[in-house]
Amino acid sequence: MSSSIVSWRAAAGPAMAILARNGTATGEAEYGRVWDRFYKNFSFQPSTNPIKWPAIEEPVASVTWSLAVLDDDPGDERLDRLVAVVEQGLSSCVGPSGTLFALDWQHTSYRFAPQEVGGPGQPAWPLSPYPDGDYFVFLAEDFRFGSFGHPWEGPLPVR
Repeated sequence: MSSSIVSWRAAAGPAMAILARNGTATGEAEYGRVWDRFYKNFSFQPSTNPIKWPAIEEPVASVTWSLAVLDDDPGDERLDRLVAVVEQGLSSCVGPSGTLFALDWQHTSYRFAPQEVGGPGQPAWPLSPYPDGDYFVFLAEDFRFGSFGHPWEGPLPVR
């Protein structure tokens, strides 16, 4: 099965903050709130079983890219381009002072300012938009836009 990325968009803090790592009380509480809201808002059903897919209810104004073409990308040129385009799109949508959530299912997740990562002398993005074995989710803090990377699901229909 190939992977897919779903991205959507509706019409000031530190560069990066950990939402949860090894049980920090504040981080764990926020981590739980963000994931609970994601489960509810997108009817998230994590599963490796194709019978239970799609894993999310795509927002009406979403676009879906098949990642099947990346199966034959020996130099990772297409993958690098995809990552750059998604990161650029998310950065543009969040604006010069906004922050995003970068969620890695059942792992450490982050709040970060995209304009303060990924450039020369800056830390890397906390996760890649490409789902390399786990669900990777980027979300605006108000959930108006973001991307969802599913590591096993094939392309999702555009709605």
